[in-house]
This record gives sequence, C-alpha cells and structure tokens, in this order.
Amino acid sequence: MRVKDAVGRFGEQVAADLVCERGMQILDRNWRGPGGELDIVARDGATLVFVEVKTRSSRAYGLPAEAVDARKAARIRRLAGQWMTAHRDGGGVPFWQTVRFDVVSVIRDRAGSALDVDHLVGAF
Repeated sequence: MRVKDAVGRFGEQVAADLVCERGMQILDRNWRGPGGELDIVARDGATLVFVEVKTRSSRAYGLPAEAVDARKAARIRRLAGQWMTAHRDGGGVPFWQTVRFDVVSVIRDRAGSALDVDHLVGAF
C-alpha cells in the first residue's frame, strides 16, 4: 500500500470514529458513483450528512480542509445527489429532512497518531 493511501485510510478511520462519538450513524463509507467517491455518509437525527475527509502528514502545504475548493465541493454535491437517488425508499419520502456537507481535517504525525482533528460542520 502506498504511503498516501495509508495516510488517507488512517484519516478516514479517525473521522469515522469522530462521527460516531458525536452520535451520528454511519450509513456508508467509500461509496463510489460515477465521477468519484463519497468518504462518509452519515445520519445526524433527521439530517443526512456527507463528510469529506482530508488528511495530511504536516501543515507544510496548509490545512487539509483547504484542499476542498469550489470544484471539489461541486463534485461532492453531485455525488450526494446520486447517493440520495440510489437510496430512496421505494420512491417514498426519504428519512432526511435536511442535508449537510461537513469536512473532517486530520493531521497525522510520523508515528501514526492524530495530531490535530477538526470537524467543520456545514463546511459548504
């Protein structure tokens, strides 16, 4: 496994643990649709939450969350629409009343521990 992939998997696990600690229910992880992947899809009460996870091993190139630019946010929104279409309950009313897009930013040290974790609720 490449170092980049290992860092990404580490960050996704940290984010999944954080989401669960905050009382959210994970519905999907690494869901693939045409044009990309959603890292975490969760339920926070009646809110459907799409969580983008960004992990870096240092702050040398800025904070991880800064990598979620307008183009990436638009791609995540498109994928979220695809996920919601694929998970409709037989055409009935969906369980979610609102939809939210969060970003979890993780900085990992060389020893493999999370140095800094930031959960940006409603990031875009």
